[in-house]
Amino acid sequence: TGVKVEYRAPETFDMVAMSQLIDAAVNQKPSGLVVSIPDASALAPSIKKAVADGIPVISMNSGSDVSKSLGALLHVGQNEFDAGKAAGVKLKDMGGKVALCVNQEVGNVALDLRCKGFAEGFGGKVTVLPVSNEPAEGRAKVKAALAANDDVDTIMALGAGTAGEPSLAAVKDAGKAGKVNVATFDLSAGFLKAVAAGDAAFCIDQQQYLQGYLPVVFLANYARYGLIPGGNVASGPNLITKDKAAKVVELSAKGIR
Repeated sequence: TGVKVEYRAPETFDMVAMSQLIDAAVNQKPSGLVVSIPDASALAPSIKKAVADGIPVISMNSGSDVSKSLGALLHVGQNEFDAGKAAGVKLKDMGGKVALCVNQEVGNVALDLRCKGFAEGFGGKVTVLPVSNEPAEGRAKVKAALAANDDVDTIMALGAGTAGEPSLAAVKDAGKAGKVNVATFDLSAGFLKAVAAGDAAFCIDQQQYLQGYLPVVFLANYARYGLIPGGNVASGPNLITKDKAAKVVELSAKGIR
């Protein structure tokens, strides 16, 4: 696009730090601002300040449900509740009755919506299992949950590398490989290989590459020509099943898929 782009993010899931980064960006008076909104209540003042200062804002990834109300031009991402619901229906159709929803970022509204949507689509018993972004801890917690709940036949992980891969490892640790269907939101090379091998059910691809790429293109065209899409842009959900997984592995390792 021929524009200068600066990427800024807190080192950990920290809404105070994120709001401060947004405030600092607004003070530089950029031609546009791209933000994710994992917690609207924490980030709303900073985003509204950007809009009030005349800075065009596009939200991406998290925040589809609040984007417009905060003044953003549009949102690029997937409807998290609907994506979760689609996954729940798919896993129910695969015979699932009792599930764990493994959440590696408790407090991230988008992930909460994924679990809620999953529970509605799944229709059976769903228990939310909070874990951290540390894979070893997640693996241990999932293994313990499987030991304590022998009737679990389904695991819905909310992130491939941080929850999905640890869940797959925990299923093997518990001696339940082939007995528990494991699916995940988002992609990682490791989880995709498991899907391709038939060891995992599927991944939900929201195409994060497009979530980063399209807002920059949109804002560049808006600054130059006043052009902007007329509504939100859905980058997902797309279910990556065994027949598609092998093709996506290499691109995932490169950070494109």
